[in-house]
Amino acid sequence: MREETGVPEPGATLASVRTDRPADGVVVLRVSGELDTSSADELAKPLQETLVEGLRAVVVDLLEVRFLGSAGLEALVTGSKRAAGLGVPLVLVAAGRAVLRPIEATGLSSVFTIVDSEEEALAKVGG
Repeated sequence: MREETGVPEPGATLASVRTDRPADGVVVLRVSGELDTSSADELAKPLQETLVEGLRAVVVDLLEVRFLGSAGLEALVTGSKRAAGLGVPLVLVAAGRAVLRPIEATGLSSVFTIVDSEEEALAKVGG
């Protein structure tokens, strides 16, 4: 990030995703940064690649997300639809206003299973 302006360097990644497998058939995607038009693929691609038949559950940890724009919401909705089609539970971990507010404002809180912590998510999916 350029110190004088607070603007990211050209080509800088605004979001990143780390993948963990805490239990057999359970995947946790830990997302950090900003999910907007230029960075939503940082979540969409690993989410699509992770959601395969035979998986027990996917947890998307959004606790380190500072901004969730419409493209980020679209990636989550697309992932949710894919998960439902495969019969794989998808649980979001979200506690901050930056993530919860756009989800609630768009009425998507009724679409997603949202919990406050990764521990709660893993308990919910049996991981």
